[in-house]
Amino acid sequence: MDLCFYLLIAAIVGSRLFYIAANPGIFFQDPLEIIRIQNGGLVFYGGFVAALVAGLIYMKGAEMPLWKTADIIAPSIVVGQFLGMLGCFFAGCCYGRPCDFPWAVTFTHPESLAPTGIPLHPVQFYFSFNYLLIYGVLLFVRRYKKFDGQLFWAYVLLYGITFAIIETFRGDIQSFAISGALSVSQTIGAALAMIAAVMIMLLRRSPEKN
Repeated sequence: MDLCFYLLIAAIVGSRLFYIAANPGIFFQDPLEIIRIQNGGLVFYGGFVAALVAGLIYMKGAEMPLWKTADIIAPSIVVGQFLGMLGCFFAGCCYGRPCDFPWAVTFTHPESLAPTGIPLHPVQFYFSFNYLLIYGVLLFVRRYKKFDGQLFWAYVLLYGITFAIIETFRGDIQSFAISGALSVSQTIGAALAMIAAVMIMLLRRSPEKN
């Protein structure tokens, strides 16, 4: 429980700092916008990295088993993401590109963070459904777990791949790591997926298995 408290604080701070780093112009104009998280602007990758660092520091000090603890936490991260994307839908942030599909959504509330009056991809629901699928896969993998760290890195692998795909339907992307091709988040997702694949192979070959 103590670990989860520090992870939560680190995730909020890290996700906000990542958003600020990706969109510095907004905060140069109005520095107080840094603390107005009710206006949107919490990037998962920033929170993930900050929570990972905080978790490593805490677990080392508390002498907790690293990968076993990570496996316990991994399914809960996905549930949190599922609920978080529903919150994004209600606020209108992380909105999708315009489309004419039957399941397109149109935001009408004047305080919505999404453009109003335009049919958009319900990207938030795409992400939420994806997280439910990942959660189901993790529960399945847990039944046949072969080594500590398998669940955590399976989560990172699945998330990195699926996020990079679903991100293509986003309509609010403002920064690109590869000129007009891949967003910063897509690039990080792809990198994390590759790291996860390597870690799974290394841990599978490790003699310290369950």
